[in-house]
Amino acid sequence: MKTKEIRDLIDFISKSGLNEVNIETEELKLSVKREAEVKTQVIETPTTVALPASPSVAALPVATNNAAPSETAESGESNPVEANNNYVEVKSPMIGTFYRSPNPESPVFASVGDTITSGQTVCIIEAMKLFNEIESEVSGTIVKVMVENASPVEYDQVLFLVDPS
Repeated sequence: MKTKEIRDLIDFISKSGLNEVNIETEELKLSVKREAEVKTQVIETPTTVALPASPSVAALPVATNNAAPSETAESGESNPVEANNNYVEVKSPMIGTFYRSPNPESPVFASVGDTITSGQTVCIIEAMKLFNEIESEVSGTIVKVMVENASPVEYDQVLFLVDPS
């Protein structure tokens, strides 16, 4: 099954309202299970595929906010990165394991503050024992890495925030 077919299948399942789908062929066994909705401040219900743990957000340094502290406090925003809606999100095109470098001894593809170009490899996602290079669709400066190295990611999960200016 190709990556595009898997993406289309996940989109279909998310729109259908089904809670669980199991597909098994000679070459593939796929199980998709939707978590129950929580009544707290959940924006959308994530769709998961048999992953060992949920991803966590990396606590990495971010660009400083040039606004005065009183302006930030008045606007009610606690994180300067989230306050700027002009950032472009680089999202995961598939479910898998996120890696920032090709191997543990190599330098990372992209770090906070790096300038990237469209088509440049920014990370690798391992899916079904295949290592897929993920290329940026936008040029700009990386403001924040949203995922820790070697952690599982879901389809359409934000991996990087990029300032296109």
